[in-house]
Amino acid sequence: MSRAGKHPVKLKEGVTAAIADDVLTVKGPKGEIKLSLDTKHSGLVDVVVEADQVVVTPKDAEDKTSRAMWGTMTRNVRAAVEGVTDGFSKAMYMKGVGYKASVSGNKLVLVAGYSHDVIMEIPAGLTVQMGETPTEFIINGIDKCLVGQFADKVHKVRKADPYKGKGIFYKGERIRRKEGKKK
Repeated sequence: MSRAGKHPVKLKEGVTAAIADDVLTVKGPKGEIKLSLDTKHSGLVDVVVEADQVVVTPKDAEDKTSRAMWGTMTRNVRAAVEGVTDGFSKAMYMKGVGYKASVSGNKLVLVAGYSHDVIMEIPAGLTVQMGETPTEFIINGIDKCLVGQFADKVHKVRKADPYKGKGIFYKGERIRRKEGKKK
């Protein structure tokens, strides 16, 4: 049984939810998120908007996939409610000689040890703000999935090197340093 799915998602103050044409629309102070209820797996659950909460129930409680999607859909709805009220962010930093980042319009420019600058288009719905130093930046947005995907894409530009200890890191990420070759 799903532990995440058992509890209905409470709508915070200022948040509204509505279902129309197999799309759950969650509106709040920071924006609007639409969740499709018509995908292959989300058709295994029923989503109902009540007074101040969203209730997700499996269509077939005996089906393993239906129970799995019960928890997944509940978490997706909970992330949408949290996103339109508080938003999500991923703090990142760069470590290495000459490494730095900057924001130019809707592009993130990374100097990460290559012979050229890496220019990345910032997706619609996301913002990137620079930190105190040119090596720190924060990716903000209301869609948890989109924030995580873009942060992962930035992280892959220069993965953390366990030997030299340089690269692009998430704040709080710990890389286990390895010892180099012995003579």
